[in-house]
Amino acid sequence: MSGTSQDTLYVHPSYRAAFRALGLTAQGVFTDPRIVVWRSITERENATLDVEVAAGRRVRLHVKRYRPDGSATPADDEARGIEALEREGIATTPLVAHGRLADGRGFIITEDLWGFRAADKLIAEGLPFETLLGPTADLAAKLHQCGLHHRDLYLCHFFVKSADDSEARAASAPDLRLIDAARVKRLPALFTRRRWIVKDLAQFWYSTLALPIDDAQRDRWLARYAQGRRLAGTAGLRDAIARKVRSIARHDAKLRGAQPSRNISIPGA
Repeated sequence: MSGTSQDTLYVHPSYRAAFRALGLTAQGVFTDPRIVVWRSITERENATLDVEVAAGRRVRLHVKRYRPDGSATPADDEARGIEALEREGIATTPLVAHGRLADGRGFIITEDLWGFRAADKLIAEGLPFETLLGPTADLAAKLHQCGLHHRDLYLCHFFVKSADDSEARAASAPDLRLIDAARVKRLPALFTRRRWIVKDLAQFWYSTLALPIDDAQRDRWLARYAQGRRLAGTAGLRDAIARKVRSIARHDAKLRGAQPSRNISIPGA
């Protein structure tokens, strides 16, 4: 941890030498011209930073810069979420740095998942959902079995190691990363636990509706999830998911109307 008593910057040990070479400070995260913003929405800016971490090896880092929002920032939440996933053995985006400024702004910097792509994009381009049906259901089941929930469990937050050759890709189990950990938390007490689990599952379900995925596949995905959780059946869960999907659709339509640039894609490295 470095900075003044108000400005703080924590850098993962493996990146400290690179940050010293860059001369990057907590204030610099918001002013350095090498950090290139590609999206600006109400609550945050998304940006990229290309750095050299070893002789001849450059990597792209992703920077989220949050506007002031009380005593805590989503950057703090995301750092804690990444750490919670890693403790449970759930692969996610490696944390590089995080911190905050005295005025309440926060930031988090993560590694680019080079060679990985969002599952929804791959499916839209022709990857059969069958390839990901089991692995994504198993990951969702593991998340909940570990006592965690994501609260943003859309298909776009499952990143898949993409192979150049479709046959090679189909021959082995896909390598998955669960990203966007800012909202990952421990599941609450028993009486409200099911509500948050249903929310996760409904978000995943909703995100499949615009893709070449049919109801039979969605039902098999839910059955695979239930198997991983050792649940007796899915009928009641399926009905609760359907109700929540309708609510998500209404909310999503309002968001798209208010912030049409919200869902633009991360630029390529």
